[in-house]
Amino acid sequence: MINVSATAASKINELLTEEGKAGSGLRVFVQGGGCSGFQYGLMIEEGGGAADQVFESNGVKLFVDPVSISYLKGAEVDFVDTVTGGGFTIKNPNAVSTCGCGSSFNV
Repeated sequence: MINVSATAASKINELLTEEGKAGSGLRVFVQGGGCSGFQYGLMIEEGGGAADQVFESNGVKLFVDPVSISYLKGAEVDFVDTVTGGGFTIKNPNAVSTCGCGSSFNV
C-alpha cells in the first residue's frame, strides 16, 4: 500500500481541478536513473493500465505498475512547501540510501 499525506492530497486535488481532470489520479512509478540507481516519477493518470494496482489514500487514486510496487510498498507521497520552493516528495521505507538532493535512491 502507498499512502498520500493530507497535504499532498490537497495539492493533488487542486492540480487535478486546475487541469480539468477531476476524478483522475496520480501515477507513481520508479525508473532507473539518478545518482543512486533509481528515481521516482509522478504524473496525472486518467485510467491506468490492466496490470496496475490501484490504491486510494486521502481521496486520491494512485496507479502503480507491477514493477514499481515492489520498490514502493509502505511509501508515502507528501508535499513540502519551503522558502526556496515546494514540491512532491516520496518517503520510502525501502530505500537503503538516497542521493544528496533526495531525488534518487537505492534499495
